[in-house]
Amino acid sequence: MQDVFKGAKNLGFGLMRLPLLDGNDDSKIDIETLKTMVDMFIERGFTYFDTAWMYCGFASESAIKEALVKRYPRDKFTLATKLHSGFINVQEDMDKVFDAQREKTGVEFFDYYLIHDVNAHSIETYDRLDAWSWLINKKKEGLVKNIGFSFHDSPELLEKVLKEHPQMEFVQLQINYLDYDSPAIKSRENYMLAEKYDKPVIVMEPIKGGTLINVSDQVKKLFEEANPDASIASWAVRFAASHKNVKMVLSGMNKIEDMDNNTAYMKNFSPLTEKEKELVFKAADIMNKEIAIPCTGCSYCTEGCPKKIAIPKYFALYNAEMKQNPDGKLGWTPQMGYYANISKDFGKAGDCIKCRKCEKICPQHLEITEFLKTVADRFE
Repeated sequence: MQDVFKGAKNLGFGLMRLPLLDGNDDSKIDIETLKTMVDMFIERGFTYFDTAWMYCGFASESAIKEALVKRYPRDKFTLATKLHSGFINVQEDMDKVFDAQREKTGVEFFDYYLIHDVNAHSIETYDRLDAWSWLINKKKEGLVKNIGFSFHDSPELLEKVLKEHPQMEFVQLQINYLDYDSPAIKSRENYMLAEKYDKPVIVMEPIKGGTLINVSDQVKKLFEEANPDASIASWAVRFAASHKNVKMVLSGMNKIEDMDNNTAYMKNFSPLTEKEKELVFKAADIMNKEIAIPCTGCSYCTEGCPKKIAIPKYFALYNAEMKQNPDGKLGWTPQMGYYANISKDFGKAGDCIKCRKCEKICPQHLEITEFLKTVADRFE
């Protein structure tokens, strides 16, 4: 089949987590810092930018218009965005979202367009509205150059989608060394299916929302002894990029330092050796014993929460709490203070009414309501 990523470098700028002016409002993006990051990305030879309708409180697409589209010729970058099932109820909604996306980003066409977060729940909407044919028609009209889908579910469902929709040209999968053999995520099995059906792969969550950067001292020592010059992030991104059918690895970068680091080692990319692969799996074994709640911080769960609970923030605090104070014997920890501060502006974990809207949209299939109860028991 035609390689839809021919000539593309293998690092993409994921625009789900961006530099912010207000840490409590994902829509308040620091445009000037983003411009500096975009410039560095392009100057170092990279071109792929990945956004979506609801990223950064629905502000990501508009931000990339200001930081990229208005400032560079159209042939200097490739732009990907997505259609999410949570915002479409009738067929006309798909065109409304698509047209709004073109206006928000300022482009006439998208280089890559994805049916987003295909899973056991969302596929019912996509099939009912025949989003697959709709997307194929967008390509025929010249409004999209390459079509595909992102996926968060079982290998069985992935194979069903690949069989039924062979026109899809690529698939976006969650691949990182922590999830590779996870019984819930099944990254390895999903990757092998994409390879079986000869579909190029884009990787999302290579560092699992920062989890594979903010590692314990034990894991950090493991990597530093192997290569003191390599950043912690580089082990995770290189692991994902080392798969032969992976054409693009998306990295969410919200600091100039992140951009500088990632583009530096990916500009002259070298795959992991077999010995290095053994090392990252050893790190995964250690980390799987340390992480209490395997949340990536994507924030999909927060948009529809009727109680406006800051779910990812609370889970991150709980994970930090379990590292510092696992038995609860300390009378006070910084996490307790942060929890009190955050809960002034957002609902508390204990406010959860168990509507489970969050669980239906969670890409990691977490039992969020049960974890919120655990968080409330600790911090409230």
